[in-house]
Amino acid sequence: MFAKLMRQLRGEGGDTCRRGQPWSLPLEDRVLLVSAYWRTNLTLRQLAPLFGISKSAADHAKDEELPAWKQAHNKSHKQVRARVEHVFARMKTWKVFRDCRLKGDGVHHAVLGIARLHNLALTG
Repeated sequence: MFAKLMRQLRGEGGDTCRRGQPWSLPLEDRVLLVSAYWRTNLTLRQLAPLFGISKSAADHAKDEELPAWKQAHNKSHKQVRARVEHVFARMKTWKVFRDCRLKGDGVHHAVLGIARLHNLALTG
């Protein structure tokens, strides 16, 4: 029965490489992992050591395709998050933040001052 399932999965392209990280487990082990996850009360954190992989690799092996709307949402979320992370990284290089970060509410006042200067620059 397992061999029949594996033939069917391979016939439907279950072993083809897609975008993202390559699989750390062969198709047979991924199928067993997902079957054990669905059949037992074990968590992926508990199953991962049985297959010699990390919890995140086991989570990756669940092989679920996201609907188009969710992929689009994730893409826009990643883009916004990247912008915010870049801003934070840039702010960490500013001397005004390095000088006042340990002085109580110094960062708060520094941000207010920078925001006012930025608004002045925008209004001309």
